[in-house]
Amino acid sequence: MRTKPFRVMWLLNHGAARKFELEMLRSLGVEEFFLPKSFPQEIGFRSASIDYSEDANLTIPIEDLEVLNQQNWYVAPSKEAWDIANKYFDVCFFICHSKGFMSEVSRSFTGAAIWRAYGLDKSLSYSEVVKVLTLGTQSVKKLGRRLWLGIAYDHLADSEPMYLQKRKAFLPLGLNNCAINDIWDGKQKHIFFVCPDIGFSSYYKKVYEDFISDMQGLPYKIGGSQPIVVDDPNVLGFVTHEEHERNMRESRVMFYHSSEPNHIHYHPFEAIRVGMPLIFMGGGILDRMGGATLPGRCESVKEAREKIRRILNGDSKFIEQVRKSQTVLLEPMRAENCEAAWIRSFKEILQELEVSRLEQRQRPVKRKKIAVVVPVEYRGGSLRGAHLLAEALHVGSRQWGEDVDVVLLHLKSTDDEAGDLLHQDERIQLRSFHWKTLDAQTARRAMRYAGHDGWEPDSVRYVVPDDGIKQLLDCDAWIVVSDRVQAPLVPLRPCIFMVYDYLQRYEKVLSKSGDEQFISAVRRAQKLLVTTEFTKQDAIQYAGVELNRIAKVPMLAPDFSKNGPGILSKPEHPYFLWTTNAGAHKNHVNALKALKFYYETLGGQFSCHVTGVNTDNMLESTEAHLKSLSVLVNASDALREKVKWLGELPEFEYRCTLANATFLWHAGKIDNGSFSVVEAASLGVPSLSSDYPAMREMDAQFSLQLSWMNASDYKEMAHQLKDMELTYLSKKALLPSPEVLAEQGVEKLAAQYWGVIRECL
Repeated sequence: MRTKPFRVMWLLNHGAARKFELEMLRSLGVEEFFLPKSFPQEIGFRSASIDYSEDANLTIPIEDLEVLNQQNWYVAPSKEAWDIANKYFDVCFFICHSKGFMSEVSRSFTGAAIWRAYGLDKSLSYSEVVKVLTLGTQSVKKLGRRLWLGIAYDHLADSEPMYLQKRKAFLPLGLNNCAINDIWDGKQKHIFFVCPDIGFSSYYKKVYEDFISDMQGLPYKIGGSQPIVVDDPNVLGFVTHEEHERNMRESRVMFYHSSEPNHIHYHPFEAIRVGMPLIFMGGGILDRMGGATLPGRCESVKEAREKIRRILNGDSKFIEQVRKSQTVLLEPMRAENCEAAWIRSFKEILQELEVSRLEQRQRPVKRKKIAVVVPVEYRGGSLRGAHLLAEALHVGSRQWGEDVDVVLLHLKSTDDEAGDLLHQDERIQLRSFHWKTLDAQTARRAMRYAGHDGWEPDSVRYVVPDDGIKQLLDCDAWIVVSDRVQAPLVPLRPCIFMVYDYLQRYEKVLSKSGDEQFISAVRRAQKLLVTTEFTKQDAIQYAGVELNRIAKVPMLAPDFSKNGPGILSKPEHPYFLWTTNAGAHKNHVNALKALKFYYETLGGQFSCHVTGVNTDNMLESTEAHLKSLSVLVNASDALREKVKWLGELPEFEYRCTLANATFLWHAGKIDNGSFSVVEAASLGVPSLSSDYPAMREMDAQFSLQLSWMNASDYKEMAHQLKDMELTYLSKKALLPSPEVLAEQGVEKLAAQYWGVIRECL
């Protein structure tokens, strides 16, 4: 027995269809509706509108309705919105407008999902839409009994594959009002032809050009919105409702060009309702609606011109034949003639939904498993970052009450370091792997075996992680930490990338076009995770990733308090610590120029100790961005005396060195931020940092109170070093407390990570 009102989400915005279908659903017993409050601002939605009138009838909490109203129901509604939908609604009508939305419905909605099918161009099919917008058939098949292809015309599924034919539900499209309102007088002697978007759409431009050619010499007016002005005084563009009604009343004849067998527009029915003669081409859907023998039907352009000319010339007998006979075309559109099919289909839809829900309740729950893949030989901080992500997923899933297993995959060449990293963390499984390359046909075959029947390759080669067990197929999603893969992944599982920066956009760290493979792989991913707004904008503008596939998550910093405080001592000579490495973006030349100016011009007193990977032999390097460093140092007694090159220090020794520094110096030009400043703050050491977006975001998240400098101006850098020398003690008092830093720990942020990943499963 039903314990809640029968509610439907009608996730479309077509005004005319809404009027008809909501009334039809009401006649079936639907009591409440949710209607979307936004739609894509695209030409294809020219007939769309927003309707708030049903909100007042919804008996759901106002705060839940507000969440639903804020969503984009054509792309990626939030998990919270889907949870609300599942709580209150039995059925949703939707269309597949964006890539991945079918997958959204499949994994997120537990009711009956009706994919509304109003018909496509005859060159297209709904199975093709599945291939393009869902990357295969798996999302459709996972919906099982809950999915229906809600066809508006009974033949639309005839040429579709069996998996769609079996899920068809005939829900005929009609008109809210089929009453004949015979107001036509036809006193304007011209053809009325509707053709929108002529200057924007190549399809409608061709329709317009064909019409002009076919009807050459005959007077005409063209209706339909025109976002781009057309150089033709007979193209009316936007008109008011009153002007449109006058055009329908006064135009002598309407010509409908389309012979599409699967789709029809509304304006021919408008003409019939007002009594305007309709001349139309045969072979289209009007033939199925009773038009095959009508006097207004034409087999050729020549026949159409002749019939139009007769009407323009006032052949009253022929005009009346057309007007009286064409009303038969409204019969299939009348609500009373559509109702039986709706009743029959909806009965089946609700019966199948009950069976599906029963099956779902009886199905054993299998714990999910997530793979975090380190794609190249990352070590040190990068490997620790992958472990932090794995830890966040483990912790976050439990905070959501959805425990998952997490596997961290690393290349076999990094066995020792990965083992050292995780030897005390029994929560994360460790597994080594290597990349396996597949050609396009092998990738296609692998996808077929995995159940992705509609997937087709669009790259000549692919890669897949080979763990020597099951090619990672025991995991429910793959998260690749960085975009450094040499080809797109075979999407046997949902593929997610975590990209920290697009440094190559700003620095020559890759050869020309050296990142094409990386960008290509990320563009195919289901989701892209970033940790800064700066990288998010780079992902959109540089990598070309759609906004709705990008998720910004907070930065994860290691819990430095677990490593101990380091040993404090009073060094014989005070120093500051410059953390760097040999990367081109680390700004070495300007940094050494700044140090030279600090010592020789500003009388700097503190020594500079340099540490980091490959810093012990930087002065001997022949790399283009490093080879001038030795000249700078050798030419300055102050640099030779005051700058100490420590190289890469063991972790405990590094912490002791940092803890005893007066301040930390971060001189790099640009990246995704350096956690060295967070570690420094945890040890009570202030930092002087280059001023760039990622560091500003890190400063705000961790409340670091960083001091800033312009990395491109070595003299300003030197002056800021001198200022730190004089004020570092007072800056210590501004550092965040351990409690403030703890608020940014993995335990506090993990739920946000799981909230994103769970939507991809």
